Amino acid sequence: MTIDGFVAGPNGENDWVFLPGKQDPAALQFTIDLAGSCDIILSGSKLANGWVDHWQNVLDNQPDSPWHPFAKLMVNMRKIVFSRSKAEITGPNVEVEGGDLVTVVQELKKQPGKDLLVYGGVEFVSSLIRENLIDEYYLIVNPVAIGSGLSIFKERKIMQLESSVSYTNGKVLNKYVPV
Repeated sequence: MTIDGFVAGPNGENDWVFLPGKQDPAALQFTIDLAGSCDIILSGSKLANGWVDHWQNVLDNQPDSPWHPFAKLMVNMRKIVFSRSKAEITGPNVEVEGGDLVTVVQELKKQPGKDLLVYGGVEFVSSLIRENLIDEYYLIVNPVAIGSGLSIFKERKIMQLESSVSYTNGKVLNKYVPV
């Protein structure tokens, strides 16, 4: 998320997320640890194709990348992509779900195992928020303002801050729970 509250540019751009410069290994390790605490990724179909392909490429072709351990988790984890228009999305461990979002997510929450992890897109996450299906929000605020863009919040949502960590690269991780 940007400091002005956007999760993507007006046309879905996210070129501001990985700004060049100083990286913080602690921020990367948190991302890896959070993913490791989950066993299912939920995603919308607009994000899924490029996202799945990206992490497969990192896993297959960038063994020295600091993101390689994260890519391994992303590729090997079960992924459920919600779509009303696509019957199939290619990639390892990818399932397409066309059922009722609320019913499916509530059933997934009841299953034994680790937590569910959501990786967008904007409309999909907005739907989860609107239906009160998110139990914890980990919002990484990047030290950049983009002026206009897409937000995942479409209405008032009151939350309680549970923790906040600032990283040397200027990013701040805020963990919120709905009130």
